[in-house]
Formats: sequence, C-alpha cells, structure tokens
Amino acid sequence: MPYEDAYRTQCEHHTEILASRDSGDPELGRILMVEHPPIITITKRPEAASHVVASEALLKEQGVTLHQTDRGGDVTYHGPGQLVCYPIIDLNAAKLRIHDYIRLLESAIIDTLNEYGIKGSIDPGATGVWIDPKDNPTLHFETDQPAKIAAIGVRVRKWITLHGLALNLNPDMTHYQLLVPCGLTGRPVTSITQLIGESQSPSQTQISTVLYRKLSEHLSQRIETETPVNR
Repeated sequence: MPYEDAYRTQCEHHTEILASRDSGDPELGRILMVEHPPIITITKRPEAASHVVASEALLKEQGVTLHQTDRGGDVTYHGPGQLVCYPIIDLNAAKLRIHDYIRLLESAIIDTLNEYGIKGSIDPGATGVWIDPKDNPTLHFETDQPAKIAAIGVRVRKWITLHGLALNLNPDMTHYQLLVPCGLTGRPVTSITQLIGESQSPSQTQISTVLYRKLSEHLSQRIETETPVNR
C-alpha cells in the first residue's frame, strides 16, 4: 500500500477509536500491518532532510520516493520485504505513558525475533531494536558492530497512537545507502534474512502473525497488571 494511503487509513482508524472513547465504551485499539513501495520518510526535525544522501536522480533511478511525515524520529526507509506495523492504540485504555509504549513496542519485536533464534536488544541512546554479534555468535553479520533491525517512530494525538515500527525481513538492503538511517551515522542496518539465511526466514505472513500475537500479549498483560496513569 502506498505510504499516503496507509496514513489516511491510520487516521480513519484513529477517528473511530476516539469516537469509541467519547461514546463511553472505549476500544483499546487496532493493529495494522502493511508493506510499502520503496520510500524514504522525513520528519520535521531540522536536520532530518540532510540525512538523505542520495541525489534526486539516483533516487529516481532506484525507484525510491520521498515523503514528509508527522511521526517522531528522523529519516526512515520503507520498502518491499519490510514489515511495517501501525498500532492505533488508546494509551488511556492501555494505561500507558508514551515512554512505556515505546518500550512495549521494542519488547514485542524482541520477542518476535526470539521465535527465529535471533536475540535482539535495545540501545538506551537509540530507539529501536538492535542485534549484537556478541549475543548471536551463530548468525551472519556484515560487521562486528550491533546492527539495527527494527526502527520505531510514533505520533500521539489525543492520547491515541499513530505510526509505529518497521521490521526488516528481507528488504533491498542497498537502499539503505541512500540515507543515514534514523540519522545515526556509522550504525549498520540488518535484516532477518541476512542473519539466518533465506531458507530459514519466515514469510511476511508468518512474521506479521507472530508480531501481532506478541503485541497483543504485551498490551493484554499491561492492562491486567497496571493501574491507570494520571496525566
């Protein structure tokens, strides 16, 4: 689905979730899964546009478009072979603050990767999920540095979330040379297929099913164990 169409779809769901809250029968939310054609999204952060390092001619040659986005973060690549997940979640109903919500997304991704023998971790200085060679000695790495496998960028409007996460299954990794992913200079990017090989990699349907289950489990656990937060 084109990025613009997916954004409109998110907003439609956002409106419906907000209406359910206003009706007195609030809905927790919905989880949308999608793939996008090749695109680089750029936030309003002042330096973000400078992190697209390819020329307009090269982007056109590679079939990659640019689009301004209202999520948080910096520049991010989306394309075929990457699972993009947009949870439209009422943070009031989920009893979550924004920081806790980001941690929940990271935890769900880490649990998903664990299903395929990949140990993910978080970096306190960089949102998202990383794969450290030291934690995964049997996997294939292009470098000896931790590599990012999932990016996260969200927006919260009326305490209901938009945007979400992007998990690399088997995208065209050469497209990451067109930008400084998430504005993190010198930090490598990887994918599930690079790490465990094509024969062992799940399909897009399989990985989306697992991620959906993990997100649902984390949200359910949160609701069952936490008291409402005061804002």
